[in-house]
Amino acid sequence: MSAAALTRQAAVRHRADGVAESLDDAVVVEEPLEIRIAGETFAITMRTPGHDAELAAGLLLSEGLIQSRHDLGGLAHCGRPGDEGYGNTLEVTSAPGTRLDLERVELGRRGTLTSASCGVCGRRTIDDLMARVGESTDATRFTRAVLAQLTERLSSEQPVFAHTGGLHAAGVADAAGVWRVVREDVGRHNAVDKVVGRLLLDDALPGRGQVLVVSGRSSFEIVQKAAVAGFAALVSVSAPTSMAVATAERASLTLIGFSRGGAFNVYAGAGRVAP
Repeated sequence: MSAAALTRQAAVRHRADGVAESLDDAVVVEEPLEIRIAGETFAITMRTPGHDAELAAGLLLSEGLIQSRHDLGGLAHCGRPGDEGYGNTLEVTSAPGTRLDLERVELGRRGTLTSASCGVCGRRTIDDLMARVGESTDATRFTRAVLAQLTERLSSEQPVFAHTGGLHAAGVADAAGVWRVVREDVGRHNAVDKVVGRLLLDDALPGRGQVLVVSGRSSFEIVQKAAVAGFAALVSVSAPTSMAVATAERASLTLIGFSRGGAFNVYAGAGRVAP
């Protein structure tokens, strides 16, 4: 558990019996991270400090600015340790001979990805994604027994959540249910970027034969990140959105929601779920 991920906060607890008592509570840290490319701001996101290079790498992949770790020259925090605000700005440099073209991605596009889309705009967004990643041909099948216990097992991999109750988590497991990587963050999309970024930096993408597991709902943005990373399946503890289902169907991604208590719903790609 990273010490930078939580802090202590004085609070007053009012109990059910009417008694008020002071306590020193653990609170998750939320701070801005500015991601710069060649000195120009690409994105600012509120995140839990830690694994910032992974977050940036995963975001750059999902936005189409890079295709692999070989497109990256460096990922480093700006400034010097001890300076005020150190650790909240990350500079990305491209590999020799590679140009990260910011003009391809409209600044602030992350905000549009998380908004409610409909009509032609929604269809165009999916079409743009499919033109970039194509349709999955991953023939991996996952047993019902493995899928049914992934979200419960993910919760046991959240040390900061156990102390604060204030974070999301994302994890990647193989068909046997063995974790490849698990990350926590105050933002659920950030948690996904961190696990995708870790695999990208390890040169372990695409994620064929693997499943992405998330602690919240499945929105279009989460399905998009799963499709770009090449995972075969996405499992969430909560509900999917209509655009998430439509995108998963187009991408031939297995989409599972409401995975709780040993049961789950399959919204797309049911053929990958084995008895």
